[in-house]
Amino acid sequence: MKPSHTFVAALVVLAGVLAAGATALLVSAPSALAAATAATSGAAAEGWSLGFLAAATATALSSLGAGFAVAKVGAAAVGALAEKPELFGRLLIFVGLAEGIAIYGLIVSILILNRMAA
Repeated sequence: MKPSHTFVAALVVLAGVLAAGATALLVSAPSALAAATAATSGAAAEGWSLGFLAAATATALSSLGAGFAVAKVGAAAVGALAEKPELFGRLLIFVGLAEGIAIYGLIVSILILNRMAA
């Protein structure tokens, strides 16, 4: 089954928005941390930037993956639900599992940011 052009366009726009947000975070993070870490070396500031990049990447890629999974599983679930309405509970679990991918990425990002604060 071929994805529609609108779905692909929406996915590209979402990726662009996430990339712009991650870039804004990376650009503003060193200046925001400069006052707090004035006594640290340049290597420590680079470590902070890489930590923010890792957290942003974990969140962005897991969100994209979850969106793609929900699109595929949701479409299949609606098709199955049209044929057998009694499968609603089981199909809802599959869609929930696909949404869980984004939550896992968010948890990884929080763990990365907590490690940076320590």
